[in-house]
Amino acid sequence: MPLRLLVTSDTHVPQRARALPPQLLDAVPHADVVVHAGDWTDLATLELLRTRARRLLAVHGNNDGPELRARLPEVAQAALDGVRLGVVHETGPARGRERRCAERFPDLDVLVFGHSHIPWDTTTETGLRLLNPGSPTDRRRQPACTYLTAEITGGRLAEVVLHRLPPRHRAAPARAHRPNRPRT
Repeated sequence: MPLRLLVTSDTHVPQRARALPPQLLDAVPHADVVVHAGDWTDLATLELLRTRARRLLAVHGNNDGPELRARLPEVAQAALDGVRLGVVHETGPARGRERRCAERFPDLDVLVFGHSHIPWDTTTETGLRLLNPGSPTDRRRQPACTYLTAEITGGRLAEVVLHRLPPRHRAAPARAHRPNRPRT
């Protein structure tokens, strides 16, 4: 039976959204492992995922304060059904990322990272798979907010799917009432 992963990062609650998107929360109970690559920005979101996830593998990010840094490592690693998976928030610029990550994490099969809010899925020359789920709350220059799901089957990562979330409906800003004035 495959091991199901839900992979997210850069949730930025409550700065970028009031809460995690319902589609992401609905997917949590279906995952065997939830992976979060940092930039939570609030403790409540960490506690929410800890209570709903069967297993949580997570790190802190550059926007996370002292409370989150005290509870989460900078780098996390786990062996998941024969796949050596690591999680880190930042990997530096896109240029040279594959080489840098392969050198820094030679004993991993998969490295999940965040920070850029840009989905990423590549494999280095050494065979290290690099995954960035984007952000479920802040699409930046991307067409949609995103997260990933994946399966581990037979000791290898398979079925990596990028999920695009529907646009959030934001409340319209309040407008000052201006009475109609007759034109003169």
